[in-house]
Amino acid sequence: MTQKMSVHKLSDEALVEAIVKTNDTLLFEVLYDRFAPMVYNKCYGFANGVDEANDLTQDIFLRVFVKLASFKGKSKFSTWLYAFTYNHCVNYVTRNTAKKIEKKSVNPDSIENIGEEVDSTYEFQNMKVEQLKKVMTFISPDEKMILLLKYEDNLTIKELSDTLDIGESAVKMRLKRAKDKLVQLYENYMKDGKSI
Repeated sequence: MTQKMSVHKLSDEALVEAIVKTNDTLLFEVLYDRFAPMVYNKCYGFANGVDEANDLTQDIFLRVFVKLASFKGKSKFSTWLYAFTYNHCVNYVTRNTAKKIEKKSVNPDSIENIGEEVDSTYEFQNMKVEQLKKVMTFISPDEKMILLLKYEDNLTIKELSDTLDIGESAVKMRLKRAKDKLVQLYENYMKDGKSI
């Protein structure tokens, strides 16, 4: 009983290390309990409903168990798991191009953060959240992933670099391109007043 209680007090990184060493599924359950709600919420944003989000969540945790040894501790485990989740969902959406990313996948608060932080870009600051949510459905899953990691999950450029395993300048360039594309799509949407 005391051993089980002490497991719950382990840091995420220490817990991962213990799981990798022992391959203990009971320890993995502790990790699952810690992160299942976060992973589910991210999956729900890319899924067409609750059942699909549950399936994606289960699939991610099966893959995480197999890939856990590849976590090298360059970033926090939660950051690594965010990226793993987003990558899985992006690949899922890409494989199922007929499926649209639902509008509810974008948290209005995170959209407002994008508007506040985009290099003080005038256009972003004046964007209306509802229209921006619609426009977000038209950018690629990769572009959406990097914008949400930055503005919804508040990852720093350094954390994004470590997580995505690309240089900081590449992160900045991808962010800039994604933001520029979003601004352009938004302007076209507002000008035409109809779908893009």
